[in-house]
Amino acid sequence: MAIKIDSTDKEILRHLQQDALLTTKELASRLNLSPTPVYERVRRLEKDGVIKKYVALVDREKVLKDLMVFCSIRLKEHAQEAGARFVQEIVRLDEVQECYNISGDYDFMLKIVVHDMREYQAFLMNKLASLENIGSTHSIFVMSEIKHETAFLVS
Repeated sequence: MAIKIDSTDKEILRHLQQDALLTTKELASRLNLSPTPVYERVRRLEKDGVIKKYVALVDREKVLKDLMVFCSIRLKEHAQEAGARFVQEIVRLDEVQECYNISGDYDFMLKIVVHDMREYQAFLMNKLASLENIGSTHSIFVMSEIKHETAFLVS
């Protein structure tokens, strides 16, 4: 269900996506509004689920997660129950940062972050290959990250 968002809400979202630690007072100052209506708008955006949560973005290389891999997965069986089991198993794997159900030659696309190739091989052999419904995988290794954004424009 779409939520009605006006231009002030969009500005609030733009600022919070850049710095979620802004206080209500700082946010109000940037918007040339008083703190109370800004506070109420932020709370409404949270309550309506527009703002899902606040997080700290960690530099993966500084915590020794230097290798990023996109892994395409083709399932053996496509029955709803088999797909649901795969999803339940895949969300438990800490190395998997993102998982998408996709169309085309493969069924799922995973974004996996690990320390190095040795750790990826161990993940692939010991964790991913142990999932019962995987028919095949295809790994693509990221050589360099050109653009990575967490914020997006609200229209």
